[in-house]
Amino acid sequence: MVALPPDPSDTAYDRALHGPFDAAEIETTDGYVDLGALLITPREGLALRLEVEESTQRVIAVTLDLNGSSLQLQAFAASRSEKLWRDIREQIGLSVGSQGGEIEILDGTFGKEVLAKVPAQAADGSKGFRVARFIGVDGPRWFLRGVLGGDAAVNREAAEELENLFRGVVVVRGETPLPPRDLLVLRLPKDAVAGPEGMVPGDHAAPAQGGEPFRRGPEITAIG
Repeated sequence: MVALPPDPSDTAYDRALHGPFDAAEIETTDGYVDLGALLITPREGLALRLEVEESTQRVIAVTLDLNGSSLQLQAFAASRSEKLWRDIREQIGLSVGSQGGEIEILDGTFGKEVLAKVPAQAADGSKGFRVARFIGVDGPRWFLRGVLGGDAAVNREAAEELENLFRGVVVVRGETPLPPRDLLVLRLPKDAVAGPEGMVPGDHAAPAQGGEPFRRGPEITAIG
């Protein structure tokens, strides 16, 4: 794939100052929920759900639920020089379009973001849309993507708390060589509580590399 020229708006956000952070940029990991590639800051009322891929039983995403909104997190390997977010935005657009949906590219807290709407049928049979906001930040040899769902997808004020949690995420890239766009390895925290397999608590999940953005797998739940 030919690298696209940088979008000035993608470089405007100062990640090193505001987060999310690289593991080398923090003094201690004490006080974080350790999920392997991601360290999460716990807070009262926060529920943490880990999405497990059925075929491999590996953890592929973590979702944070807070006050009626959710934030799904996935971290990917990247090269030292390449920025992934612009290409991934395009992949999201193609995926959503293939499902009959539409996207809008917006200027948000972290630079460019994607507002996605996919046709869906409600429980009462009426037609509507599933809505999600995709945010992304390129870091040193990694890329962190977030998917905001629930109230946070459509209400900026409702998204503030989850955006602050996104800023506070620490990515542990590790030294293992990985191809760009490979998922960084997540693991269960020590105090994880198993949840019902096949649970579908929301409509905001995202795939590893731009597939169907609203499908979920079995999950394990832990309360922060």
